[in-house]
Amino acid sequence: MRYDYLIFIGRFQPFHTGHEQVVRKALSLSDKIIVLIGSAHQPRTVRNPWDFNEREALMRCAFSKTENNKILAFPLLDYTYNNQLWIKSIQQIVSGVTHTKIGSDINIGIIGHQKDHSSSYLSDFPQWQRIEIENFDNISSTDIREAYFSDKDFNQNLNISVSILLDKFAQTDEYINIKDEFAFIKKYKSSWDNAPYPPIFVTVDAVVIQSGHILLIERKAQPSKGLMALAGGFVNQDEPLKTAMLRELKEETKIKVPLPVLEGSITKQAVFDDPHRSQRGRTITHAYLIELKGDKLPKVKGGDDAKRAFWIPFADIKPEMMFEDHFHIIQAMVG
Repeated sequence: MRYDYLIFIGRFQPFHTGHEQVVRKALSLSDKIIVLIGSAHQPRTVRNPWDFNEREALMRCAFSKTENNKILAFPLLDYTYNNQLWIKSIQQIVSGVTHTKIGSDINIGIIGHQKDHSSSYLSDFPQWQRIEIENFDNISSTDIREAYFSDKDFNQNLNISVSILLDKFAQTDEYINIKDEFAFIKKYKSSWDNAPYPPIFVTVDAVVIQSGHILLIERKAQPSKGLMALAGGFVNQDEPLKTAMLRELKEETKIKVPLPVLEGSITKQAVFDDPHRSQRGRTITHAYLIELKGDKLPKVKGGDDAKRAFWIPFADIKPEMMFEDHFHIIQAMVG
């Protein structure tokens, strides 16, 4: 069967020869390929070291000019706690490119490898013909990143042009920062090497809003030093969740609001448990929405793990500057 468009979705961190084989297969089956590059507008981390433009460049350097003319690349945002919104965003991108309408005779398919829960999305688009292909040589992007930030040979499963670009990236400040964080996280996790089971951590986060603003902090320590975050942290052994949240909120922001008022302003609580939400290990957080009232924002000041605390309008929040999944927590809690 010949397709007008084939859709290929992935994070491509980095774009390796397995991805390349999928694209080449799609090129042989379709007139155009729509490549949706996921986890766009994310902060740089060991799991997501390269931004959308860099990943598009890594992909395109593996193909000829003629082949690239058939490849359409778009950034795809994560909606970690709203899968239906993620599906809708893909539908909108594809519809905008193909101009499809109900009853359209345009032939569209979605191509990929069904490896685990991360590729279950292939079943979310019954309107498109599904093309499953085998995993090429069982290549893992995680293994490539591990080697890349450990000064080991990482080129085995990469197109030579991709390797050249990654060698250039290794000369940048961004690479040095990620490599330092990689070493920090590796050392952090080594503390649990002798545990009988992998640890599961419990944290709390405060989503404090007032008059179209939200209270954030700037992290002053690794991991993700300098990123914006919700006030929060680990739960102590002897305290309930809500008590831990109020303690962390006070410690990190010095917010000038009495504890009884903060507690009385809690309007929602939710659990956020994406398995990949934290680089430090399996971490489940309990978030509390605190809706304050008044015509003047309370004074705040950074303390404890926060370099500074500040109020920011909702419209000014930048997802690429937010720690872990805090941008998605805000989306889920505030809307």
